[in-house]
Amino acid sequence: MSFEMMAPIMFGTLIVFLLIGYPVAFSLAAVGMLFSWIGIHYDLLRPELLQALPRQVFDIMRNDTLLAIPFFTFMGLILERSGMAEDMLDTIGQLFGRLRGGLAYAVIFVGALLAATTGVVAASVISMGLISLPIMLRYGYNKQLATGVIAASGTLAQIIPPSLVLIVLADQMGTSVGDMYAGAMVPGLLLCGFYVLYVLLVTLVRPHWAPALPPEARTLRGLALLRRVVFVMIPPLLLIFLVLGTIFLGIATPTEGGAMGAVGALILALINRRLRLDLLRQAMESTLKLSTFVVFILIGARVFRIAFLGVDGDKWVEHLLTSLPGGATGFLIVVNLLVFFLAFFLDFFEIAFILVPLLAPVAQSLGIDLVWFGVILAVNMQTSFMHPPFGFALFYLRSVAPKGIRSSDIYWGAVPFLVIQVLMVGLLIAMPGIVTHFLTHETVTTEDNAAAILEQFQAPAAPEASGTSPDSSPATSGSDESSDLLKQMTGG
Repeated sequence: MSFEMMAPIMFGTLIVFLLIGYPVAFSLAAVGMLFSWIGIHYDLLRPELLQALPRQVFDIMRNDTLLAIPFFTFMGLILERSGMAEDMLDTIGQLFGRLRGGLAYAVIFVGALLAATTGVVAASVISMGLISLPIMLRYGYNKQLATGVIAASGTLAQIIPPSLVLIVLADQMGTSVGDMYAGAMVPGLLLCGFYVLYVLLVTLVRPHWAPALPPEARTLRGLALLRRVVFVMIPPLLLIFLVLGTIFLGIATPTEGGAMGAVGALILALINRRLRLDLLRQAMESTLKLSTFVVFILIGARVFRIAFLGVDGDKWVEHLLTSLPGGATGFLIVVNLLVFFLAFFLDFFEIAFILVPLLAPVAQSLGIDLVWFGVILAVNMQTSFMHPPFGFALFYLRSVAPKGIRSSDIYWGAVPFLVIQVLMVGLLIAMPGIVTHFLTHETVTTEDNAAAILEQFQAPAAPEASGTSPDSSPATSGSDESSDLLKQMTGG
């Protein structure tokens, strides 16, 4: 096997492993170890290259940014299982019930609030599926519209801060989580507005698909409704300000904001007399499972990364993408088409940990702002939850939907909202100011930060030794570069 063919064969092997259903963490580690052994066997890589692995694992454990993931996950699970979603859906449903499509508007509004307080797609989709779907069907809503609104609103947790996707993308790109949150806020709100606009158009064209609630179903009116709105809506809004407001104002880091949010969720559950020992245990177990899942993927990704950089995989990807016609615009179009296609088969964790570290240096070399690029990818990866037939949001909704709902109803209901998400990606590419205009910190565009990003993701070229023949063999070149890469990763 030639040195030049190692990188494309290695990347193709990884895709095959993932498509056959092998767990992503073990796929990454297995492919990395396999090609490390092949490279060492054929004298393309130095055996000492794997000495960088322990340092990489400890770097993961020392990463303070990743602490935000268990904090926000725990906060979301406590709020979801303490009944906050049910209270908000009932209250907003009463508020908008007299309008055509009122329940659909309520689902979108509550989906945005849940996204801003939980950041977990599964929690949002399952909660709204259990609570609102039977009510919408009872009052004559079209099955496709009802299921599509619920699934799409649940995926807002992918893009509206404190999204776990944004934390992972910021970590993989080396950007600020606060900047990523600030850049994603307006696109997330625009998506909510487009969802509302779609429901409005449906009510105008086909009013029987989304009827208003009958008078007997609107049990709260006047002062009672106002009191319910105040006591149900004010606490989560205060929690949103506590978490996101302090981050945007620079008072707290995302990790500190997540810790405050977790404490705030416990206090809200305690005030509502819903903080039980079994609820606390379930939330802690689910948080532990998700956090462990992320860490194992990260470790597998580092094993893959060591071997991939050792065989000049980063240079292969950069040459492949920078040679595309159209410069930065051509790069963005091709990358987003690639991510959209891969989202049919891979979830956002797999895409974020495999592709993003390879794409970030290329984007930086083309002068693309990494925060803007990260938000575009986040909106694009949001479609991974909505793709029929593999979208996870569709699976979550299918698991809690009544027997009268067919899988085809869920799939066809998701299609219009999937189109809206794709159009949102195109809008962000055409109008980068939607993201960059609202950034308060310096974005990663300076030469110093570019060098830091490239140093993180790229191995330096092997120095030319005096007396070395210009026709040196690939094995020697690969061995020298792997030695330099080893020094870089181990700090030697």
